[in-house]
Formats: sequence, structure tokens, C-alpha cells
Amino acid sequence: MVGESNPQAPAVCRRVVLDTNIVLDLWVFQDAACIPLHADRTSGALQGSATAPMRDELARVLAYPQIVRSLAHHRIAADDVLREFEQRAMQVAVAAKAAVTCKDPDDQKFMDLAVTHQCLLLSKDNAVLCMKKRLSALGVTVAAAYDVAAK
Repeated sequence: MVGESNPQAPAVCRRVVLDTNIVLDLWVFQDAACIPLHADRTSGALQGSATAPMRDELARVLAYPQIVRSLAHHRIAADDVLREFEQRAMQVAVAAKAAVTCKDPDDQKFMDLAVTHQCLLLSKDNAVLCMKKRLSALGVTVAAAYDVAAK
């Protein structure tokens, strides 16, 4: 969490940008594939970075009818997901436009931030995943799942 000290945190912390679908998998759908991601974020091995527009997108998506049904099914409040997002991601300024452009303008903000901070970008979006080579040349690792990217 921001401002929280973890005496057992590793000396080197890897930064990560999570797109909205990964955030949903992590805190709404509780996808088993996210267990290593959750563990490393909790231990301090990973530090999430996010911007206000990313939080705004998450808030908008949490109001989609199919997500509202999932929240109800899992007995999770949208406000709790937003609070978790805010507490576990270091809030940073909106990044400058990266040297690569995503086909989906909604995904550009994730790529821009990952390039600016030279960090891991986790996304399930094909518009982002198809940019792996170009983003790699800019120092960004892109993966659809954390266990693939972290090993």
C-alpha cells in the first residue's frame, strides 16, 4: 500500500502497470492465475503505478451491468475495488505519449505509463499484446499473465 512500510519487502521492487481487465481479474473475478501477482504486490516485490484516468476507467467499467452482476455474485462492492486500487497503486502523473501508438486509444495510457517508467505491462487486450515487439524495443515487457512475464 502507498505509505505502508513492509520490513520483509525485497530490496529491489519491480514496477508494473495493470490494465483494467487485469485489475478486474485480480480484485473482482479473483482469477487463480492472479495469485502470484497478488502475492508479489502484497510482499512488495511489485509496485503498481497508475494515473487518475486509469482510476476513472476502472470506475466506469465497474458500473457496466455485467461487472455489477459479477460484483454482486462475489459479494464485492465497487467502492472496495476502487479503494483497493487506490491503496495498492502508486499514483503518478499522466505520462507523455510514447513513441508507439495503440490502435485502441483507451489502451494508450497504459502503454505510455509503462514506457515512461520502463516497467512490466500486464494486459489481456489484443491491441496491446500485438505491440510486444515494439514495446520491448522501448524497454517494456508486455504479458497477458504475470506468471509468464515474471519468470
